[in-house]
Amino acid sequence: MTNIANTTTILKAVSIAAAGLLALACMTAHAQTPRFKPLIESEMTEAQLKAAREIASGPRGRLNPDGPNALFLRSPDLMSRTQKVGEYLRYNSSLPLRLNEFAILITARQWNAQVEWIAHHPLALKAGLDPAVAADLAQGKRPAAMKDDETIIYQFCKELHETKTVGDATFKAVLDKFGERGVIDLVALTGYYTMLAMVLNVAQQALPGGVAPPLAVLSK
Repeated sequence: MTNIANTTTILKAVSIAAAGLLALACMTAHAQTPRFKPLIESEMTEAQLKAAREIASGPRGRLNPDGPNALFLRSPDLMSRTQKVGEYLRYNSSLPLRLNEFAILITARQWNAQVEWIAHHPLALKAGLDPAVAADLAQGKRPAAMKDDETIIYQFCKELHETKTVGDATFKAVLDKFGERGVIDLVALTGYYTMLAMVLNVAQQALPGGVAPPLAVLSK
């Protein structure tokens, strides 16, 4: 009995160790070395300082060191211009906030954009998106519990990402529900957050706080 108990204890210990090594291997596989070093204020140019202050005085209130604007700051004139577009799309879009954030999550999922997902997942839930919808999306599935307006947004965004355009029926569904301004706002939102996802992915931006990647990388 003692030998059996000892063997069981050893097997449990081996299993725990193996699980730990597997988890470490997974984390290592996802780990990437950031390609840009953090910007230090004392090393910034006047143009960079001005652009950073503009961000701090806007709705965001600060420059997030883990976000895309910290990367765009390498090109401060570009950052100042794109930030104004982002400010409109985040805070003044004609689309309801829940749908706006849902479209951003669709884009993040499409691009395996971990930082973008981490930033906008809680915002989407706070705005009223069903957690089950977000969970399905994170797994690369067509969400099963979407509301009618979410289905319209999902179909439009998926077609746009995957076919580079949308079909007549898909276009009409968004047009009828949200008008011409809504169509353009949705296209611009998709394009803007695609750009941010590209910047974050190319930069290999580290995940904030060392959290595990929330998205499995989906093959194309």
